[in-house]
Amino acid sequence: MYISYLHAFALFFSLLNPFLMSIYMIGMIRNSEAKVFNKALIQGCLIAYAVFMLFAWGGEAIFSKYLNVRFEAFQIFGGLIFLVIGYRYVFQGADTIGEMRGAPEHLAGTIAMPFMIGPGTISAAVVTGMTLPISGAALVIFLTLALTCSLMILMKFAHDHLRYKHAKYIDRYVDIVGRLSALLIGTIAIEMIITGILGVIAEM
Repeated sequence: MYISYLHAFALFFSLLNPFLMSIYMIGMIRNSEAKVFNKALIQGCLIAYAVFMLFAWGGEAIFSKYLNVRFEAFQIFGGLIFLVIGYRYVFQGADTIGEMRGAPEHLAGTIAMPFMIGPGTISAAVVTGMTLPISGAALVIFLTLALTCSLMILMKFAHDHLRYKHAKYIDRYVDIVGRLSALLIGTIAIEMIITGILGVIAEM
């Protein structure tokens, strides 16, 4: 029983991955005040929690029965979104994500989608809802988001207090790791698109 909970937690945490997320969101971390960023991050986590719980409860039936769309279509569209992010990051650097953040009052929505809510995490929510009771799924998803949010807040605090003293090293780390992780994002995006296309072909 506990192994199922541990597996679900590990799956969600690896997909959210606050360490890589901090690289993707470096534009927001650099250009937002701590109070504004932390508030938006918590709100984004709450939005993500509500969405994940919806899919943990409803499963793939939400796509097929209520939305009348294939889950594969969601995978393809999500892959295209991440492909655009990865492409812009590789060629324009970390500041491109900052350009996508919009007004401060819209930060929560930008953090929730596409950084937290995506085809991978929604698929994980569906699987978690199938393998655990709904109360267990709710607990696992809540703890994962709470840990992710806490680590992101700590990273924001560390960035604000170290950026002047070690700005040169931080910028170099962000640029190198960011571009490398963007290649990974682009690869995952292509894989999601291919998986979606193959799923559509298999149904024909």
